[in-house]
Amino acid sequence: MAKKNTVATLLAMKANGEKISQLTCYDYSTARLVDAAGVNSVLVGDSLGMTMQGYETTLPVTMEEMIVYGRSVARGCRDAFVIMDMPFMSYQRSVEQAVENAGRLIKETNANAVKLEGGAAVTAQIRAIVDAGIPVCAHIGMTPQSVNAFGGFKVQGKGEENARRVLEDALAVQRAGAFMCVLECVPPKLAGLITKKAEHMITIGIGGGADCDGQVLVYQDMLGMSGEFVPKFVRRFAEVGDIMTQAFRDYDAAVKDGTFPTAAQSYVKSDCADEFLQTLDAEYGTEAAECRN
Repeated sequence: MAKKNTVATLLAMKANGEKISQLTCYDYSTARLVDAAGVNSVLVGDSLGMTMQGYETTLPVTMEEMIVYGRSVARGCRDAFVIMDMPFMSYQRSVEQAVENAGRLIKETNANAVKLEGGAAVTAQIRAIVDAGIPVCAHIGMTPQSVNAFGGFKVQGKGEENARRVLEDALAVQRAGAFMCVLECVPPKLAGLITKKAEHMITIGIGGGADCDGQVLVYQDMLGMSGEFVPKFVRRFAEVGDIMTQAFRDYDAAVKDGTFPTAAQSYVKSDCADEFLQTLDAEYGTEAAECRN
């Protein structure tokens, strides 16, 4: 029987060398399936701006939108540990703003933790949120909310100077109290070194290689639902997008050629006598014809 994933159980998995699975999720129905599959953690990512709303970046996503999506996901998760992304400009302005919005995300969604992007620059926010009793997942390397500063979605940590910066960011967020850290688009050897040095913090890779403590993917990517572009770090575990498209085509065709619905999809028994229905047909048929004219 599955057990509820918590900060303590996830940290114990790291200590025991067990790998941790994480997927993004944005709705109740999918959350139930992910939870039933035994995935350890669910991330309600601000990636919903791109996957669910069609934006080119995550930047337009609001707190209110995160809360709507997040509480739906939390209702669907019995055992998975639910983490809420803090959207762009919900924590950067001040420590007080960060704590208030982190509190809203937990209180109004019933999630288990929050995630915010940035390394040493946001350690004051991380520390204050942790002090308020809210577990924090950090996010370093390629941080999508900084896409404009980076000039695109680019690998981070290349070269000695950049590698040192990413490592120092990881150690800084660990000292601030983050129990988990996403390493996005970081060279595998560097991600492995961070995982080794961050003894008290779980590392979750997305384009960070196999030496991280766990992995996360956007579920639409791994199910082949996100179009033709496939990021290098993605493996498609099924082509659900193709299956869905064909099912929609089949439905469309069945409606149009009259093969759906059949008697099997209809309430064939009626409490009304045929004679009464014929009377209704006669009465309202004339009225309908008058309306058309």
